Amino acid sequence: MKKLIIPLTALFYVLAFPLVQAQSTSDAKPFAEQKVVLQISDPNPFKQTLVLNVANNLIKHYGQDQIDIEIVAFGPGLRLLFKDNSNVPRIDGLSGAGVRFSACKNTIAGMSKKLGHAPELNEKAIPVSAGVVRIMQLEDQGFKLIKP
Repeated sequence: MKKLIIPLTALFYVLAFPLVQAQSTSDAKPFAEQKVVLQISDPNPFKQTLVLNVANNLIKHYGQDQIDIEIVAFGPGLRLLFKDNSNVPRIDGLSGAGVRFSACKNTIAGMSKKLGHAPELNEKAIPVSAGVVRIMQLEDQGFKLIKP
């Protein structure tokens, strides 16, 4: 019986963590009028800039306390959240305004295989199990998906 307790406890935490993570961000801005998830899955620097522009424009329009924004990066779009990406100052500024940045662990694992090492990510990037799953969780919480 004792041999089962530790594995079952570990399994519980593994299964419960995504639920806790999803709930914790849904209350990030409880009085926000709007909740938006922005998807970036494109390696094109123009698209990366565009997604940051959209986040900035939304904050200008609603005010940072009235909009809850999360940018989810997966696939080739993960490059936006690389430590050496030219948009680091913009990411820092948006993060200071409450924008969250999620990085897909599946993509990180795939890139790690190709590169031979894990890519260095921006310190603002929060790893999530899967980018698409994270988007689905946010949509279930009332976030609107925007794919610039």
